[in-house]
Parts: sequence; C-alpha cells; structure tokens
Amino acid sequence: MTKADLIEKIYETFGFSRAESAELVEVFFTSIKEVLASGESLKISGFGSFNLHDKTPRIGRNPQTGEELEISSRRVLTFKPSQVLREALNED
Repeated sequence: MTKADLIEKIYETFGFSRAESAELVEVFFTSIKEVLASGESLKISGFGSFNLHDKTPRIGRNPQTGEELEISSRRVLTFKPSQVLREALNED
C-alpha cells in the first residue's frame, strides 16, 4: 500500500475531497516524523511502538579487502507491533 492508496481510502471512506485527504495523510506523517526526530518514542495503541536506539561507533571490516574502518554512531528506528496487530496478522 502506498501513500496514494491511503489518500484514496480516506477519500472513499469519509467523503473528504482528495486534497483534504492528502493533507490529512501529510499532517499525520509529518507529526510522526517530528516526534521521532525529537528523540521521543511513539506508541499507537492497537498498532505498535516506534522506538529510537543510539548505536555507538564501532570497528567494522570491508568484506572485499579486509580493511578495518570505523562505522560511525547513528540512531536506529525499531518497530514493535502490538499484541492486537500480531493477533490480526496470525488469524487463519
């Protein structure tokens, strides 16, 4: 499913115009990005949790040459689905 598919689904379900539906989706995703960029975790009840983890720098190896190099520190985003979502995915 793409962002355009989400916009179309909102348009069909709620009767908003396509422009209003697109703006709604954009505001939703922008809000999520802002929360995560500020370093906060995000929990959407019934869907799951997005968490940020800081990884420290470490030494890695180039697999072709065997040369050692430093892998810089970075933030990693993880997603943990809620129990409700897990159960919905595992229904037969």
